[in-house]
Amino acid sequence: MNEKLDMSHQCVLVAQKANDLLGCIPSSVASRLREGILPLCSALVRPHLESCVQLWSPQHRTDMELLERGQRRAMKMIQGLEHLSYEERLRELGLFGLEERRFQGDLIVAFQYLREAYRKSGDNLFSKGLL
Repeated sequence: MNEKLDMSHQCVLVAQKANDLLGCIPSSVASRLREGILPLCSALVRPHLESCVQLWSPQHRTDMELLERGQRRAMKMIQGLEHLSYEERLRELGLFGLEERRFQGDLIVAFQYLREAYRKSGDNLFSKGLL
C-alpha cells in the first residue's frame, strides 16, 4: 500500500505470483486435460487471485484486468476448451470470474453480518419462512 492507500502494487505482486505458479504447472503435469489442470489451478493459483480481489478490492480497472488475465491464462491451459470464449470456459468448468467472485463474497459477508445481528436481537428472520 502506498501513501495514497492504493493497492495496485499488491495486485501486481499477486499477479506475478499467480503467473509464476502457472508457469510451473505444465512442466509438472503430463496431461493438459481438465482433470489434471483444474485441480492444480484451483488449489494453487485461484486462491491468490481471489484473496487479492476479496481483501484489497482492486480500485482500478487495470488492476482487475491484470488479475483476470492470470485466470484467463489458467483457463487456456485446459485442453478441449480452446474453441470457447473465456466466459464460456468458466461456465463449462462451473467457475466464476474474479469480479463475480468478489460480489459473491461481499454478499456472503453481508448475509452473515445480518444473520448474526438478527440472532443477537432474538429475531430469527432468516430461519423462518414468510407466508
